[in-house]
Amino acid sequence: MKLSPRLQAIADLVPENKKIIDVGTDHGYIPVYLVENNISRDIIASDINEGPLESAKKYVQKKKFEKYIDIRLGSGLKVIEKDEVNMAIIAGMGGVLIEDILKDSFHVAESIDTFIFQPMVASIDLRKYLYENGFKIIEEKLAQEEDRIYEIIVASHGKTDLEDTLYLEIGKKLIENKDPLLEKFLEKRLKILEKILIDLEGKKSYRANKKYKEVMNRYKRIEGVKNLL
Repeated sequence: MKLSPRLQAIADLVPENKKIIDVGTDHGYIPVYLVENNISRDIIASDINEGPLESAKKYVQKKKFEKYIDIRLGSGLKVIEKDEVNMAIIAGMGGVLIEDILKDSFHVAESIDTFIFQPMVASIDLRKYLYENGFKIIEEKLAQEEDRIYEIIVASHGKTDLEDTLYLEIGKKLIENKDPLLEKFLEKRLKILEKILIDLEGKKSYRANKKYKEVMNRYKRIEGVKNLL
């Protein structure tokens, strides 16, 4: 099967022979791809919504992969026991929701070696949580679908100091690896900040002034990274 660029980028980061949970599996595309390509044959596909999970179940049955993919209805990591998997894919939802999933089942999360996160929004919040709660970011990648660029974060356990707050906004690994989509990603981020700055111009309150300076500082630092590419 052919995955979308976003899902393909996630699947490409999965090593062989991992016991995996795909949280928010939706239609089960990633689990089926991993089995078809002999990357994993021990996968739990879960979703909190019955509709998408039923679609995943039918797709798995159509492929005759029931032996390899276990379909489970439930929220986050609550559908698994401690030490049941050693890798978790948590993709296609907001960064704050991903953070909540980790918090709600932290005793289970502690037993999982590696995580692949793909936040749709609030990647800054997610990175901040990871840095502050005993996770280290070991890889990052960008993927593009039409006009949108998605951030993918691979993390494991281990304390890492945040060297620069810039790395919350732009993943350090993206800069180190000179990700092919990084320049385009930075341009989009700068346009967002430009709109905020325009909106703040002319506002005289202390709060607006402070916000303007903060956003301008972010803008200049991101522009600096872009100029070095």
